[in-house]
Amino acid sequence: MRDTRCHNVVIGLVALIAAGSGSCAYAAEPKIGERLVRRGDEIVVCGQLYHTTTPVVLWMDPGGYDAYRVERRFTPLEQSDFESSKGGTLRTPNRFSLRTASTLTPEQLEQVRGGGWDLPLLQTVVDQFVIHFDARGTSRYCFDVLHDRRGLSVHFMLDLDGTIYQTLDLKERAWHATKANTRSVGIEIANVGAYPVDRPEPLERWYQRDDTGRIRLANPELESLRRRGLTLRPARDEVVTGDVQGQTLRQYDFTPEQYDALIRLTATLCTIFPKIRCDFPHDADGALIRKKLPDEEFDRYQGLLGHYHVQTNKVDPGPAFQWNKVINGARIMLREEPKAP
Repeated sequence: MRDTRCHNVVIGLVALIAAGSGSCAYAAEPKIGERLVRRGDEIVVCGQLYHTTTPVVLWMDPGGYDAYRVERRFTPLEQSDFESSKGGTLRTPNRFSLRTASTLTPEQLEQVRGGGWDLPLLQTVVDQFVIHFDARGTSRYCFDVLHDRRGLSVHFMLDLDGTIYQTLDLKERAWHATKANTRSVGIEIANVGAYPVDRPEPLERWYQRDDTGRIRLANPELESLRRRGLTLRPARDEVVTGDVQGQTLRQYDFTPEQYDALIRLTATLCTIFPKIRCDFPHDADGALIRKKLPDEEFDRYQGLLGHYHVQTNKVDPGPAFQWNKVINGARIMLREEPKAP
């Protein structure tokens, strides 16, 4: 049996449990059939659980979203199997694949093709965290479109109320960002999206002013949220206008609940995967780059990035996304020096 590895993360944010193939020593020996109680903030990497300190619903939890399933989630059961669903965009029953990085030897590929990833090996491959908005407004609707209709996948979805849904173990190659898929972790953040200045209608359907004059989210889709009764508002009380990929776009900001959860998840991932630098693409003056990275620059880049840094036809996470807020918040948790505002 391999030696047990038990890590206490100094930052007090991420506790690594059950690392390697053994388990940490307990005061009392476990009893046969004894249930191991989870806290509900764990993500799964190579079959092991890691704390994030923010609510997480796994694909095997009640109410979770399971990207391993062949069946479509939001279709009548008798019509949900692949034989009934194939055609159009559903060309294969799987929505994910193997991380076949060029750095892996033939022996390592043989090891991992059976699911045999261990963390040290995965750490040599994963060095990017790609951030998307889902353009659907809620995680439920995102999974419906991504999994059931388009035959795609993403590791995490972050709902409006701050709930994180994990749909796959991070050892899997999710299909979310083309050439970044093999080396990245992906997240779809619930947000109706960014639109040209002459197309306000999607924003008007989701954002309204209440009796106090402040903007709040208001849409029937909010009934699908896990945390009921919240008054959800964008982090800024006005629509944000900015340029992405040379387009001028309008977008409402993400919710404070989403930022808090994303900061904690970012710090967690940067701890588990040391090659993911807690930074975003910027120029020599530190200004955010708002377009696709040149191929050579992308190949060298390690850290957080938006979908628009990967592909020219994408604009997510949009002009309203506060990169410094996420990076500085995560760096504080990691006890690193914050970036200049």
